[in-house]
Amino acid sequence: MRVWIDHDECAGVGVCVDACPEVFILASDGLAYVIQGGQIMGRNEVAVVDDSLGDSIMDAAEDCPQDCIYVEA
Repeated sequence: MRVWIDHDECAGVGVCVDACPEVFILASDGLAYVIQGGQIMGRNEVAVVDDSLGDSIMDAAEDCPQDCIYVEA
C-alpha cells in the first residue's frame, strides 16, 4: 500500500496520527508526515506500508478535514 500527504493542503490537525500512529506523525513544522520503516518521509514523498494497516490508514484518509491523504492499494 502506498500512502502520501499533499503538504500544500495539510493543516497539521493530527486526525491521521490519532487514527494510525504507525504510519503518520506530526513533525516540528506542525504538519503531518508518513513514516516508513521508522523513518519520516519528506514532503510529498510516498511511503510503502504494510497492507495490514489498511483499515486504519483508510480511516485516517477519510477523517482528514483537509482531504490531503492519498492511498493506493
